[in-house]
Amino acid sequence: MTEELDLIFDELKSSNEKTLGHLENELTKVRAGKATPAMLNGVMVEYYGSMTPLQQVANVNTVDARTIVVQPWEKSMLNEIARGIINANLGLNPQNNGEQLMIAVPLLTEERRRELVKRSKTEGENAKVGVRNHRKDAMDMIKDLKNDGLSEDMAKSAEEEVQQITNRFIKKIDDILEVKEKDIMTI
Repeated sequence: MTEELDLIFDELKSSNEKTLGHLENELTKVRAGKATPAMLNGVMVEYYGSMTPLQQVANVNTVDARTIVVQPWEKSMLNEIARGIINANLGLNPQNNGEQLMIAVPLLTEERRRELVKRSKTEGENAKVGVRNHRKDAMDMIKDLKNDGLSEDMAKSAEEEVQQITNRFIKKIDDILEVKEKDIMTI
């Protein structure tokens, strides 16, 4: 029975790690005033008739804290890439110089910073819901084991372990959000 419990704990930790990874990925899309190539991660570009991620048709770098440079592998793609960036609704306006696209990242207003913090907190809340759903699944598995003969004491301690794991991941989410909020609100 303890092997089954260990599997439940491992599965819970693994699922929660994936949830944390997803949260961190989503938070990279929330810009904090500094230009990063990750800001363009969701941009899709029409490439020979099919929608393709920007990173597969161009090199994306930052020159300084306020400028992103997009260097396409084919110069004929400049206009398509610019259209893709505009259509992604990121509030960015690429400038085409014939060789590459230069994107000046505008300074964030106080109001926009608050919106971004709110969006980050929403992502964090979604992650917490995911962690709680994983907890519920683990508790259900423990309940099933209890019906199959797991002792009352072992079930109780397993449920406590599940709750401790859940609490640790909720704390990690709160810590990640706190760092992101500081990052966004720092001018």
